[in-house]
Amino acid sequence: MKKILAVCGLGQGTSLILKMNIEQVLSEEGVQAEVEHVDVSAASSMTADLIVTSRELAQNLQNGEARVVTVQNFFDVNEIRSALNEHL
Repeated sequence: MKKILAVCGLGQGTSLILKMNIEQVLSEEGVQAEVEHVDVSAASSMTADLIVTSRELAQNLQNGEARVVTVQNFFDVNEIRSALNEHL
């Protein structure tokens, strides 16, 4: 099962919303994955297959093995779907 991290600066509200929208897209696409929401510091030390975050935070997460996907609007399910479809 793939592991996906939803990452924001503090790992609380915004990344939780991103996590919920990622899970919605995965459900609609019939893809099973474990999705966690975390802050950028925690994400940099975690293992994952895919990290979804903002462009501003992505530069802090490029050193790991996970692919990093950026989205501009964490509330836009269609944007998240497009970003995920390229990497699932």
